Amino acid sequence: MHAVARLRDLCHTLRSKNAGPFQITFDAIFRTEDEFQRARESGVFTPGNLAQVLRYPGQDIKVVFYPAGKAIKVTVPRRAPSGSFDDTDVFGCQQHAPLLDLDIL
Repeated sequence: MHAVARLRDLCHTLRSKNAGPFQITFDAIFRTEDEFQRARESGVFTPGNLAQVLRYPGQDIKVVFYPAGKAIKVTVPRRAPSGSFDDTDVFGCQQHAPLLDLDIL
């Protein structure tokens, strides 16, 4: 049994970035297969849970587990198109902060 760990402590890379002008993608990339499987099996990466954490409707959240890359990718629609008047983060690179402190069992 593992002690609770924060996602930031398990990931080699945790980032967000543009996935075109209308979507943002979040990448959680792990060093080891064990860390990847631990995060995958934790139940944290469900659209319902991520909807609360990221404040997006659950039906808009796409989650992809990529075992070959020891990575989890989450994609959401942008609240405003990249570069538009209402956009507050043109590159989408500041949106991953709510994921940093996710508890992984």
